Amino acid sequence: MDSCRRAGLSGVLCSLSLLCVILDIQLDGVLGATHVEIEHHLEMGRKLLAAGQLAEALSHYHSAVEGDSKNYLTYYKRAAVFLAMGKSKSALPDLTRAIQLKPDFLAARLQRGNILLKQGNTEEAVDDFQAVLLRSPNHEEAEEQMKRASELVELQEEAHAAYHQGDYSTTVAVLERVIEISPWDPESRELRAECYIRMGDPQKAIQDLTPTTRLRNDNRAAFLKLSMLHYSLGEHHESLNHIRECLKLDQDDKECFSHYKQVKKLSKQLDAAEELIHMDRFEEAIEKYESVMKTEPNVPFYTNLAKERICFCFVKIKLVHEAIDVCSEAHQRDPRNVNILRDRAEAYILNQDYEKAVEDYQEAREFDGDSHDIREGLERAQKLLKISRKRDYYKILGVSRSANKQEIIKAYRKLAQQWHPDNFQSETEKKEAEKKFIDIASAKEVLTDPEMRQKFDAGEDPLDPENQQGGGGGGGQGWPFHFDPFQSGGSFHFKFHHN
Repeated sequence: MDSCRRAGLSGVLCSLSLLCVILDIQLDGVLGATHVEIEHHLEMGRKLLAAGQLAEALSHYHSAVEGDSKNYLTYYKRAAVFLAMGKSKSALPDLTRAIQLKPDFLAARLQRGNILLKQGNTEEAVDDFQAVLLRSPNHEEAEEQMKRASELVELQEEAHAAYHQGDYSTTVAVLERVIEISPWDPESRELRAECYIRMGDPQKAIQDLTPTTRLRNDNRAAFLKLSMLHYSLGEHHESLNHIRECLKLDQDDKECFSHYKQVKKLSKQLDAAEELIHMDRFEEAIEKYESVMKTEPNVPFYTNLAKERICFCFVKIKLVHEAIDVCSEAHQRDPRNVNILRDRAEAYILNQDYEKAVEDYQEAREFDGDSHDIREGLERAQKLLKISRKRDYYKILGVSRSANKQEIIKAYRKLAQQWHPDNFQSETEKKEAEKKFIDIASAKEVLTDPEMRQKFDAGEDPLDPENQQGGGGGGGQGWPFHFDPFQSGGSFHFKFHHN
């Protein structure tokens, strides 16, 4: 029995020995193949990097690092690709690993020191530069970078001192050099952004804060501040985008969520109001913009915008007096806004106050001399003013510029009865009545003909002899288009009863 057991044990041992030999042979084959593959990846990475195909080169270096995690050069080369792609944060761990594997690897030390200096980590950067100088005392680049690190420390101290003294312009000036040395330092950019905010320049603050969202791993504070800055400038879509980025990092962030609800509500109202205007639903758009002012009463931009757009809507629906009132209020709030001046000018035209319309268009042209709409509007207002000094068909009939055909005919009939020459006895009165009657008939003829009315509204008198080719009358010089209500063939007949 024991002999059988010894024989069995011997057989197992023999089998294990054979298995080890087989595995050893196979392992040698695998390692050999891996070495070849690593060399291939490194060579391909080098070629692709030289050709500027960075993503493809990075893929090969990833494979090389996975194949040999003990090779300091593969980490260093991958770090080089990361740097070429502008991914300094990704390059740092590879350089650190390369230094761990080969502590006297000066190129990696110098490269890491340069990155740390650009990030504003002066103490760590100085450690690397000193390590290089310890092994290579006359290393020019390391010496130069040590000087820059010393300068950076002094400038950072100077900038913070000026900031605490409330001297924001000096702080900004000093930080310009700081950021030149360490462009990847989020703290310096955040400090300069705060200075710009206090100096009343939110646009420059946005320019400084935007890169800090990438320079810090979880910069919710920057996203929130960016959102609030864009919101204050009226850029509600950009504000919404930034606050959503904050919530992506932490959906339970109370400050970001609170601001998100406000921006989302306001943005939705603004978009809906503009959509209503696009659909010519101006009364509903007015209501929506009134809601905007209630939703955000504390940021002047949104009240100014709402007033401007309500002014526009009132002009479109020809509520003249309401339009003039709102447009005037909007103009006081935003005196250089050419849209408000243009819309109020159009309201004045509807009110037949052409001098004021010309004044508004002239003021708008001072602010935007290149606008085709402003130039065209000014020319039309000037024409209407010129015509009104001769005769204004709307004023002759006593109707508004928005009057419909039925209202025009009704006004015409009333005035035609009143001023018919048969109603007057003396020759002087008859002549005056005849002239008045001719003007009334001319006004009716122009304002009930869509084409002629359109011309008149555009600043051209279709009955002015200067605008006629080969005839036509106007200005009391004859009946329009040979129409004469006194002839038996005239279209209009009145029966008058005299006491």
